[in-house]
Amino acid sequence: MRRLTHFIKTHKKKSIVLGVLLICYFFCLPNDLFKDPTATVIMSKNNDLLGAQIASDGQWRFPHNDSVPEKFKVCIVQFEDEYFYKHPGFNPVSIFKALKDNISSGEVKRGGSTLTQQVIRLSRKGQARTYLEKLKEIILASRLEFRDSKENILAYYSSNAPFGGNVVGLDAAAWRYFNRDAYQLSWAESATLAVLPNAPSLIYPGKNQERLLEKRNHLLKKLLENTIIDKLTYELSIAEDLPKKPYALPQIAPHLLQKVAQKNKGERIQTTIDTKLQERVNHIVKTQYNILKQNEIHNAAVLVLDVHTREVLAYIGNSPTDRTHQKDVDIIDKPRSTGSILKPFLYAAMLDAGDLLPNTLVADIPSQFGSYNPENFNKEFDGVVPASRALSRSLNVPAVRMLQDFGLDRFHHYLKQLELKDLKYNANHYGLSLILGGAESNLWDLCKSYAALSSTLNHFSETSSEYYTNEFVEPTFMASKRIDFGKKSTDKTLFDAASIYLTYESLKKVNRPEGDESWAFFDDSKQIAWKTGTSFGFRDAWAIGTTKDYVVGVWVGNADGEGRPGLVGVQTAAPILFDVFDILPNSDWFAKPFDEMQQATICSKSGHRASSICDDTEDTYIQISGLKTEPCPYHILAHVDATETYQVNSSCEELNAIKHKPWFVLSPLKAYYYKTKNPFYKPLPKLRLDCMGENQVAMDFIYPKTNNSVFLPKDFDGDTNDLILKIAHSKPESSVYWYIDERYVGTTKDIHELAIVPKAGEHLITVVDEFGNEAKRKISISE
Repeated sequence: MRRLTHFIKTHKKKSIVLGVLLICYFFCLPNDLFKDPTATVIMSKNNDLLGAQIASDGQWRFPHNDSVPEKFKVCIVQFEDEYFYKHPGFNPVSIFKALKDNISSGEVKRGGSTLTQQVIRLSRKGQARTYLEKLKEIILASRLEFRDSKENILAYYSSNAPFGGNVVGLDAAAWRYFNRDAYQLSWAESATLAVLPNAPSLIYPGKNQERLLEKRNHLLKKLLENTIIDKLTYELSIAEDLPKKPYALPQIAPHLLQKVAQKNKGERIQTTIDTKLQERVNHIVKTQYNILKQNEIHNAAVLVLDVHTREVLAYIGNSPTDRTHQKDVDIIDKPRSTGSILKPFLYAAMLDAGDLLPNTLVADIPSQFGSYNPENFNKEFDGVVPASRALSRSLNVPAVRMLQDFGLDRFHHYLKQLELKDLKYNANHYGLSLILGGAESNLWDLCKSYAALSSTLNHFSETSSEYYTNEFVEPTFMASKRIDFGKKSTDKTLFDAASIYLTYESLKKVNRPEGDESWAFFDDSKQIAWKTGTSFGFRDAWAIGTTKDYVVGVWVGNADGEGRPGLVGVQTAAPILFDVFDILPNSDWFAKPFDEMQQATICSKSGHRASSICDDTEDTYIQISGLKTEPCPYHILAHVDATETYQVNSSCEELNAIKHKPWFVLSPLKAYYYKTKNPFYKPLPKLRLDCMGENQVAMDFIYPKTNNSVFLPKDFDGDTNDLILKIAHSKPESSVYWYIDERYVGTTKDIHELAIVPKAGEHLITVVDEFGNEAKRKISISE
């Protein structure tokens, strides 16, 4: 220390110069050696390559990789720089030999560069290969040796060395030339890539194969001589073929790659994708696409979520169609008409609010709401139907009537809490069509919502009947992200666990179809809550299903919005849904959330809480909020004779001969449609003629509907076709008198249908029965 101090004092100028040189030496090396643009690369959760997007400069240059496979490390050191682990960044002996050879030949024949120097040269691209440049490389190489470890220097080299054409770096080269990860390369393949940066032009297909083979085998021979590989390995290695042509990089999840590149361009991102599952779902979509395209249906998307982690396990943004049909469009996050896919949320909301019990009867009759006239898919009506059955059969009219009863604004508020991003307008903008596809949403948000409901049930059963405050969190496809479900709470997040469970119980019954659909794809051993949807005009087909562990969402249609006959959820999207569930592990069914349920006596026929006169009841668990629903309004205590043929009273029958019997009674219009599906329905008997008292009589129009506009076409003879008027009457044998604009036009009995040919314009139809009951209906006629 004293000598250093003495030297500085006695040689100030030299000390200053030396100090400046040391400072320059210290700062001569940039922090980032390489600033070239890199490819966007996505990996699976098991680090399999899912796909890559070429760098902006047109090079297949993967992001820097700190790890170098051992085989390549040995090969490159043996081929390029045997003393790599011993020199300080440059090798004086090699430099002297190269200088001697170059001077004697009069040209540059040897470089004598170490791997460290080659890293520097690669980082200083475009520099002329002069002796001055060589001196700079030596200085910078020694500085790099001080700053980084030997392993890091090898990583710099393997990530940035040229491997022929537009391939840069070992990772890209391994995939382009051998179609596998660098860690899976054999000794022969590693040796091939080790010799390439020294002469990258050798790799061109069909050219220089003999030179490349000679270089590779020479390196393998050296490995044998240095006892790095044994004789058998050597013989097997030299027998391996050279790469003939570059491979296309894997494109297992191309649309997810697009999505990642939007925010993480040029990065290597590990995703949550399960490679095997992704590949199998790709195959399912391709198989179904080949069937669907025969009906000119060209696009499909599938999303698979893990309920417990909210990770994306498979992401298929589109079918393998062509550019004409927009194969590059990622449909998973695109807004599409929802069809019936929102119906389960309305059902759960009504259960949660205590406005409904699972099997409460809801009306399924011709209905008109202003100018809106919803219809069921099969154009038929049931009169009344249990709410759960209306959901499992996806009946439209009951759904609209339920929405009207529940309140449009109220339901819209629930949907906003689900954070459906494409629900951008207020409730009045959508109207009652909101429940049938009047709104738009996307596959991502819908799957997210179903996963949140399933997770709510799981967490409720796993904890002490508690909820999590952040249940409706966004799913993730980034492996580095862990979902935070928030804190535990005794307060529900949106729907209580019982309402969700009862909704899923109804959706599980969708697995028992009644029509003529082909359901060969359904595996009855799997318990799945699922729902399909079809948008107006057959433009969008949906199918979303959930188990305790997984959510699978499917959309099928045309990206340009073109509708097609047969583009129906149950026919096009459901087969894909169940093919995907078939390759997923089986799941147990959700545990019943008893702490949010209460046992109650329910009327079996009406689904309401049983009144004192309900004759057929059952004890079952309902949501606690359902205890405030009204008792059964459909049963009355009828006073009938011994044969139950007539109603009687004390004016015509002895009191001890009168039978008091609970009777299930529907209004005439509901009964008209109900008895077509329920042949054992017994209407309330009529009052016996010898009895005195008021008879309960009711009637209602079947056709025309309220404020209906009717077009009457003409036949081939030019005559205007008849308009058939129709009513339902609780006593069909009664006489009914028909009037149009207060002008009598006819009488009907038993079958209350009347054919008329009214003139164009507005008309008032009036019907009056023999008891003086009256009903009116306005109608507009056009020809």
